[in-house]
Amino acid sequence: MKWLIDFWVEGSLILSLGLLFYKLVLEKLTFFDWNRVFLLSIMGMALVIPFLSFQLSESQPVLQEFLLPTFEFGQGIAESQTFNWFELLLWVYIIGVGISLIRTGLGLVKLIFQLQLVEKFKYQGLVLAVHPKFEPASFFGIILLPSFNPEDPDHHQILLHESVHVKKKHSWDLLFTHLFKSLFWFNPLVILFEKLLREVHEFQADHGVIGSYSQFDYSRLLLRLIVQDRGWQLAHSFNQFQTKKRILMMNREKSNSVAKSRFLMIVPLVAMMVLVFACDQNISDENAIKPENTVEIINENGDTELHGMVNGKLVEIGADEIFDVVEDMPTPTGGMSAWGEYLMANLKYPDKAKQMGIEGTVVLAFVVNTDGSISDVEILRGIGAGCDEEAHRVVQNAPNWEPGKQRGQAVRTRMRLPIRFKLS
Repeated sequence: MKWLIDFWVEGSLILSLGLLFYKLVLEKLTFFDWNRVFLLSIMGMALVIPFLSFQLSESQPVLQEFLLPTFEFGQGIAESQTFNWFELLLWVYIIGVGISLIRTGLGLVKLIFQLQLVEKFKYQGLVLAVHPKFEPASFFGIILLPSFNPEDPDHHQILLHESVHVKKKHSWDLLFTHLFKSLFWFNPLVILFEKLLREVHEFQADHGVIGSYSQFDYSRLLLRLIVQDRGWQLAHSFNQFQTKKRILMMNREKSNSVAKSRFLMIVPLVAMMVLVFACDQNISDENAIKPENTVEIINENGDTELHGMVNGKLVEIGADEIFDVVEDMPTPTGGMSAWGEYLMANLKYPDKAKQMGIEGTVVLAFVVNTDGSISDVEILRGIGAGCDEEAHRVVQNAPNWEPGKQRGQAVRTRMRLPIRFKLS
């Protein structure tokens, strides 16, 4: 279930980075359409990027490994486990998602049911639902009003405000946001994201009104209609947000076109997110010495020297050079069966990994030296919870191997070993 932990952690980090960028760079700009797209995009990236995986090739001279068979370890351990903390955490998360989805569904059904009981009519191409218990709000293509008098200029301003919500399809944003909140219910940042998105919606609607009416008259109308009730979560309430902030934004000088250059900073931000959270390092073999590229040359003293092709040049292979594949590959002392017995006898499933229910494959790389000793052990891909350290420890302390040979000469050879940690 490592993928789920990655989703929780990486998704939360993406939200944090996006929120920090928005507050520092974009929040005070009057490009509301662009800000709206940014907030929605950050939430979308928090859902998608943790599941992406790209391979990055890194050229390193004479560095490629021979893949050993996967060694599986730990079968049957779960039967002796008394408690699995990760399973508990998983069930808590699932229950939280379920409760959040049920609340969203009930709110949606309640609002639809109430609209079915109210008579609706069209006015200037808009669908109005009027009822004394309604607050001024909009829900997809329907505008909710407590009353409507075509002769009242205040009602016209309210209607124009809500019509902007309808035309810009803000209700779809809210529906997506509530579904997103259900998946990240444990992260308080999602509440702030919803608040910021609703604010941008209100700024868009307010500027749609002041294009036809006086800012002073419209500001007075907002002050008269301040109430404490938030109304429906899936509808846009006319007087739902901080009136002071909306009035200040209406009177803010429009951001000039030069300020749009700030949005170019989003490109490196997104690139960094993809690089950090979706790219895996992969070692290429462009400069590796291959057996077909090696030749024997007799030097001036009559001694035989081994040379190889690197970047198109014939160079002498020294003691520090590492082969990817050789004519005679390294073998464990006693054969692969003895190697498997050594790993089984010395590997221990970390308690932390057992408690969290962590399973997966740790991929290591190591070098078999010319004397058969093992060095340069590194983790190419880990699963955490102590499994990486345990695999590293066992391989680092492994007994000597029979070294690899090229044209009869012992050479350093890089190997790769997958160790699979598996519960029952």
